[in-house]
Amino acid sequence: MDKIQRTAYWKTNLKYLTILLIVWFVASFGLGIILAEPLNHVRIGGFKLGFWFAQQGSIYIFVALIFIYVRLMNKLDKAYNVDEK
Repeated sequence: MDKIQRTAYWKTNLKYLTILLIVWFVASFGLGIILAEPLNHVRIGGFKLGFWFAQQGSIYIFVALIFIYVRLMNKLDKAYNVDEK
C-alpha cells in the first residue's frame, strides 16, 4: 500500500470510529441520562425505559457496535487488500 492508500484507509477508519462513538454516546449519555425522564413513561419488562438504557441498553448497544465495527473493518480491509486470507 502506498502513502495515499494508507491515508485513505486511515481516514475511512476514523470516520467509522467517529460515527460509532457518536451512536454510543447518544445511546448511553443521551438516552440514559438526558432523555431518561421522557423515556421513563415507557416500560420494558416492568422496568422504565430510561432506567433500562442507563443500566443495560448502552452496554448492549456498545457490544452491537463492536460487531458492526468488525464487519466494517473486514470490508475495508478487503477493499484495500490488507485482509487476512
